[in-house]
Amino acid sequence: MKRNAIQKGIDFIGRQQEPFKVNLVRATSQSFLTHLVRQYQPIYILRLGATNFQLGLINSIGGIAGTVIAPPTGWLADKYGIRKVFLVATPLMVLGSLLFTVAWTWMATIPALLLTLLAEQLLMIACPMVCGSYLKSEERATGKQLCDAISTLPGLFAPMIAAIVIARFGGLTAEGIRPLYYICAVGFSLSLVWVYTRYSDNLKNDAQLALPRFADDMKEVFERGNAVRSWLACLLLSSTSTYIGLVYLPIYVAEVKHGNEFVVGSVATASLILPVFLAMAVGRFADTFGRKKSLYVTISLYCLSILLLIGAQNTAMLLVSGVLQGFYALSAVTQGAITAELVHVSLLGRWYGIINVFRGMARIAGPIFGAVIWSVFGPNYVFFSIILLEVSNMAILWLKIPETLKAAQPVQSSLLR
Repeated sequence: MKRNAIQKGIDFIGRQQEPFKVNLVRATSQSFLTHLVRQYQPIYILRLGATNFQLGLINSIGGIAGTVIAPPTGWLADKYGIRKVFLVATPLMVLGSLLFTVAWTWMATIPALLLTLLAEQLLMIACPMVCGSYLKSEERATGKQLCDAISTLPGLFAPMIAAIVIARFGGLTAEGIRPLYYICAVGFSLSLVWVYTRYSDNLKNDAQLALPRFADDMKEVFERGNAVRSWLACLLLSSTSTYIGLVYLPIYVAEVKHGNEFVVGSVATASLILPVFLAMAVGRFADTFGRKKSLYVTISLYCLSILLLIGAQNTAMLLVSGVLQGFYALSAVTQGAITAELVHVSLLGRWYGIINVFRGMARIAGPIFGAVIWSVFGPNYVFFSIILLEVSNMAILWLKIPETLKAAQPVQSSLLR
């Protein structure tokens, strides 16, 4: 049974176009390297002397770079192709990692954070454009979940590999965490070589696109798209909760729940288990019964994980919470399927550019919002605010967003045939 599922996954990938396959490898390497440092980066900045409020501040400053670049990046991806975006973003990841290695005070991490967040924003535009452009509508959610499951698999081991490295170099200190960034610099350099030699855009855009005017792009997307204003509100709320969690969840585990590097790494690893093992099932559910139903279930279970995190009294409960946190990643991929289906493929670059502006606003506001709540009300209320944001997201989804699945009745994904 398991072997049969694996074979079907292989067959699904085999019949896709080459850009999807090459990007799958690129996304897999990015996932491993990102999960190697993500949960330790806020702790690294604190160990370099930052306060919790300063940590939120510099993460918000980093978000400004991505927000500014988002609209023209979508235009460039539409006009010049996804490959060029990859070839700009990946070297920025290399440089950002190198700057983290030489940072000796918390203020010195600002340039590194700026470059890293800028590169991530570029990749957040280019990567979903590959699935949006090269996967069929009726199997897009399944394909995106399959891609997410495969790319997440190496990331499943990354946090514990990082914990071993950190323990070898002195524990949860700046010097203990610093070697992780050397590994990232090498890894992203290899990824750059892969994209440069293997990736090419098969789709040709013959349209003569004018220089980007954000207001004009928004007007065209709003006129030709479907429920895009309401969907932007959903993504803004969801992204705000994401960036609060990315900054403050590792600190909460380390400082409030008194976890060492292995506990922090274990919670991060636990959060990747469900995206690996349930991704295809959730994708099939979304393709068969509807994107919205999938989101109601996955977001609700993610909120349950936050409640368990707040109430956790031991490592076992933290790990249970970590496992259930994986439902957020599952919901995000389904959100990506909806995003790609609300506008025509010719508008995808500009649409993702607009989305990343709103995500950038969340990236600016989220860490500061979390810092203020942490400082004024206490750490637990940071995570209550995440639940409130996600509940509001589901309310808009229920009231304003149409089901984007094209079929009038449940479909059987071609992955199952």
